[in-house]
Amino acid sequence: MADHQDQIRAAYDGVVEPYASLFANRLETPPFSRAMIATFTELVRATGNPKAADLGCGPGHLTAMLNELGLNALGLDLSPGMIDHARRAHPALCFQQARMESLPIQDGALGGVLAHYSMIHTPAEDLPKLLAEQARVLAPGGLLLVSCFGTQGPEPIRFDHKVAPAYSWPVERLAELLADAGLVPFARLLHDPASERGFLDTHLLARRTVDGVKPHGRPDTDARSTGP
Repeated sequence: MADHQDQIRAAYDGVVEPYASLFANRLETPPFSRAMIATFTELVRATGNPKAADLGCGPGHLTAMLNELGLNALGLDLSPGMIDHARRAHPALCFQQARMESLPIQDGALGGVLAHYSMIHTPAEDLPKLLAEQARVLAPGGLLLVSCFGTQGPEPIRFDHKVAPAYSWPVERLAELLADAGLVPFARLLHDPASERGFLDTHLLARRTVDGVKPHGRPDTDARSTGP
């Protein structure tokens, strides 16, 4: 995993300014992403623990959005270049360089974790470790919102992303991995297309189990949109 993470870090360090200019205001247009993040923040506030982490925060625009919506959010990113930009753009907020497989957060400290397209470069064999780490830092009943590219096929699809190779995930497989990590997927939103490749935009909300026991069964809410 270390070699892969080093490659991703170097790739994003090389595109900080164009990436920031392209995505800093991206949630002004995608209403589904905006709605899911708003729902996530409302549910996190309802837990009574407003502490949250924005994993793969990039230039920090979503960390700022989480704080504006009432959370006490920390931005974490593998890329030191992205962290430097986020600190300049949002000097009142807290940002830290970190690896997603070893988060600098105590067990059960957070009410929420946002992973907004931040695990798309993670190979399939490494994803369970990242999800387990996210479950570790969540308090019982804490919320995780995962957003990624989705596919309707049975297996993850590797494709050439503009920054680094990435993966599109079948939503059922992703829900199973969340359950294996001790998280209960309870809502999903799929809409298409996310790109010219025809991938779905996929958003999964999950809650950490109170007793730490791995849950079984299927998500109880399935909200889908198949067009504008």
